[in-house]
Amino acid sequence: MYLPAHFAEERPEALHHLIAHNPLGALVVAGPEGLDANHIPFELDATTSMHGTLRAHVARANPVWQQVRSGDPVLVIFRAEEGYISPNWYPSKHATHRQVPTWNYRVVHVHGQIQIHDDEKYVRGVVGRLTREHERRAGDAKPWKMSDSEPDYIDGLIRSIVGVEVAITRITAKFKLSQNKDATDRQGAVEALQTHGNPALAQAMADTLAPR
Repeated sequence: MYLPAHFAEERPEALHHLIAHNPLGALVVAGPEGLDANHIPFELDATTSMHGTLRAHVARANPVWQQVRSGDPVLVIFRAEEGYISPNWYPSKHATHRQVPTWNYRVVHVHGQIQIHDDEKYVRGVVGRLTREHERRAGDAKPWKMSDSEPDYIDGLIRSIVGVEVAITRITAKFKLSQNKDATDRQGAVEALQTHGNPALAQAMADTLAPR
C-alpha cells in the first residue's frame, strides 16, 4: 500500500478501534489458482501478542480453508468510512483554482500467518463470542443467543463451518483525510460532507483537526 507519511496511522488504539467497529475483513490468500479474497467478520484479540490475533469462521463448503496451509502468509483488509471530496469544498479553490478532486478513506491492512482450526470447541467459541458482541451492538431488548435454537440444529451448523485464525505479524494503516491540506480547506470539506450526508467521514476528518 502506498503510504505517504502524512496519511500513516500508527497508534495501536486507533487501529484496533477501526477493526473492532468495522469487523468485516477481506481475507486475501494466495491459493493454487492465484489470489483469492473472502469477506469475513473477524474478532480481534489484542491480548495474545504485540499485535494480536484475528479469529473467524468460514463455511466448510468454502474452499479457502483448503487453499492454504497453516503458517501461510495472508492479508486481511478492513475499511471504514470513505467518500469523494470535491475541490469546490475547499475555500482556497475559489481563490486560486488550484485544487483537484480526491477520495478520502480509512483502511487497515493486517499481515499475518493463518491457522486452520477444524474442531468443534474452537468454532463454537468463535461463533459464541461473535454472536454476543454483535447482538450487543444491535441493541435489541432480548439479544439472540445460541441456546434460543434446538441443540441439534446448532450442532449441525457448527459442523458445517471451520475456524480460521490469523496471528498478526504487522499492521499498516492509511487514514487519508486531507491532512495535506490547510485547516481552513479541511474544515470546508468537513462541513460539505455533513451537508451531503456523509457524517461518518466528516467526523473522521474533523478528528484530525483536533489536537491529539
